[in-house]
Amino acid sequence: MKKNTILPDFYGLGIAPKLLAILERIKFKEPTPIQLKAIPLAIEGKDVIGIAQTGTGKTHAFAIPMVQRLAQKSGVGLVLAPTRELAIQIDEAVKGLSGAFGMKTACLIGGAPIFGQTQSLRKDPRIVIATPGRLIDHMSQWNFMPNSVSMLVLDEADRMLDMGFAPQINKILKFLPKERQTMLFSATIPKEIMDIAARYMKLPVSVEIAPSGTTAEHVTQELFIVKKEAKLKLLSKLLAQYHGSVLLFSRTKHNARKIMTSIRNMGHSAAEMHSSRSLSQRREALDGFKSGRYKVLVATDIAARGIDVTGIELVINYDLPEDAENYVHRIGRTARAGSRGHAISFATPDQRSDVRDIEKIIKSTLPLSKHPEITPEVFSELGHEIIRRNPSGRYQSQRHHRSF
Repeated sequence: MKKNTILPDFYGLGIAPKLLAILERIKFKEPTPIQLKAIPLAIEGKDVIGIAQTGTGKTHAFAIPMVQRLAQKSGVGLVLAPTRELAIQIDEAVKGLSGAFGMKTACLIGGAPIFGQTQSLRKDPRIVIATPGRLIDHMSQWNFMPNSVSMLVLDEADRMLDMGFAPQINKILKFLPKERQTMLFSATIPKEIMDIAARYMKLPVSVEIAPSGTTAEHVTQELFIVKKEAKLKLLSKLLAQYHGSVLLFSRTKHNARKIMTSIRNMGHSAAEMHSSRSLSQRREALDGFKSGRYKVLVATDIAARGIDVTGIELVINYDLPEDAENYVHRIGRTARAGSRGHAISFATPDQRSDVRDIEKIIKSTLPLSKHPEITPEVFSELGHEIIRRNPSGRYQSQRHHRSF
């Protein structure tokens, strides 16, 4: 007779009863692996380095301990995030926990009026969530006093470094009290992250849920080698095949606008999201994508990390990312929280080295495919192909020879 498997829950992690009641109310029943490992350490007051893929519940892995510890001690909790969208998402998650303790929050992001943020800071928030540049703006105007920080979280730390925030992060860290608890969360762990840990953390405990560069567990991947001028035709066929929500990545914001217009001309609802869009435009696009008003969200890498959208059926890399590591972050937007998803990438015949770089990071070979409704001449012949239809209904290739 098969024994019943006892699934882990939030009891026994050291979480206070008041917080456990909140988690039960919001239907958080089973902790994710990063929550299971990081929460007890953080509640004990240890410095923590958490390495886990995007979409694995990192926000609550630091939000729960932060609210609990601040309820028992003085000081302010500071969370630094790379993008406005992620900061807003974290603020919403924290509010869901902190309100029961009478703790106010402040969300400091660029693209939003600074006056309203100043008013929030005057109400003595216990937790401040900010993007680095806007936090420095408030520090320079004496709106935020860094010496009050007793807990610090660097969320998506590798992304902040990728976006050029290293000077701002170092500037902020120099003003913070040395006696504080620091938690750093990241999907990858490049050398710069270890440098920050060595300089600004006290004997940090490392918690790695998946090796750096590991793709989401339930995401399947597919690669089309296609000439640049045939990309839109292939995209049209794929959008007709997939009926769920699609997140499509463009390398540039100019191309994102063109692709979005083309998708609308194909008869699909679409929105664009990139740094040239205002905060309100980006929120409208994201909210519309979440609600199903838009089938396709066309984005640059600003949307690759920290956007909490569940149920994305397909991620399309219309353009391969400039940085191969961003491939992992992009496709992590599907197959979140244990669900299944699919990722399709377009590569032009001259992008052999880009594909190789991606394959080195994910430590596997991307399966090559052809679409039966696209004429063969638009694809690069990269070795002898045998096309077969796989059980999911998609056409995939088997290769006798691979020239990558």
